[in-house]
Amino acid sequence: MKGEYQHTLDTKGRLFIPAKLREELGDSFVVTKGLDECLFLYPLDAWKALEEKIRQLPMSKSRNLQRFFLSAAADVTVDKQGRIVVPPVLRNHAKLEHDVTIIGVLDRAEIWDRQKWDEYNGQLDAGSIAEAMEDLGF
Repeated sequence: MKGEYQHTLDTKGRLFIPAKLREELGDSFVVTKGLDECLFLYPLDAWKALEEKIRQLPMSKSRNLQRFFLSAAADVTVDKQGRIVVPPVLRNHAKLEHDVTIIGVLDRAEIWDRQKWDEYNGQLDAGSIAEAMEDLGF
């Protein structure tokens, strides 16, 4: 998945998911807490793979992951207007109120409060990106 999309969350917690992302996420997918105060959206097959990876870890290493990702995870289904309902616990985690940014990030999408996304992007610098590219052999 890739791309950046600007949308709004309505008062009922409904959010339009862009068609390009819906193609990859499917009609039903999982939304859960993400890192950096955002939400992660996983297609069902990627979610099952993540669950299996967590399941393979010893309990001493997996219990915090289980609690973080699974406790608030929600199965969502896209309605006829292309929207999902973001559960209140997840809206609170990501501090989502109205303006949001949805981004595609390889095997998942992320939902960010728009201001928080802009701040996060403002912190990225060319040096750290260049270093990461070097690590990948670019």
